[in-house]
Amino acid sequence: MPDQPEQQAPPVQRLRIRYAKRGRLRFTSHRDFSRAFERAVFRARIPMAYSSGFNPHPRISYAGAAPTGSASEAEYLEIALAQVVDPAAVQSALDEALPEGLDVLQVVVSGGGSLADLLEASRWNIELADVPLDDARAAAAAFLVAEEVVVERMTKKGVRAFDCRAAVASLETEESGEGSALDVVILQGTPAVRPDDVLEGLRRAGGLVTQGVPLHRRLAQGPWDPQTRTVGDPLGGVEG
Repeated sequence: MPDQPEQQAPPVQRLRIRYAKRGRLRFTSHRDFSRAFERAVFRARIPMAYSSGFNPHPRISYAGAAPTGSASEAEYLEIALAQVVDPAAVQSALDEALPEGLDVLQVVVSGGGSLADLLEASRWNIELADVPLDDARAAAAAFLVAEEVVVERMTKKGVRAFDCRAAVASLETEESGEGSALDVVILQGTPAVRPDDVLEGLRRAGGLVTQGVPLHRRLAQGPWDPQTRTVGDPLGGVEG
């Protein structure tokens, strides 16, 4: 009779973690980050709960990861623990164990439910250093009045066309240095619309012309309130 896989004890505590990707670390892929985080958990001696089976692994749930190359102040994950710990101590230990640029901003005890279900929208800042404000405003106005803006993206299954306009809950322009910037709220959906898709939509619908590589930075991620037009904080409170 074959050996039975080891059964692990159920978690006694779950913590939700908000972290940032800054500077050069914004180019860290999700796979690379998950490896770095697991190493940090080990170095910080966090009492993780493990999955059952022949190949147990620490119980970490990732949600709503930003695209590679995008900076973010609002990345989230959840960990399951085998012991009850102080969230503040976990925050300090993990932040020290992770490289600079992957920064732990907040750790709280999970309130239950699904973390992923709370991440309904993201607020992004997109820097357009080479685009005059008037040009950005004109492109945004044309995009917003369009009923549909179809863009294409290469996926694992080939080129896919989809409407990026429906996912944009709000879009504003502002002056930034000698250029301009976009403040855009993107609703979570399938397929997930990215800042690059919005820029492509602005090119197609509004003739936006960019020369350099725009910097995308996620400012907030959480539940979307259409009445107040704000992105809520999934750990509690309002982000903006």
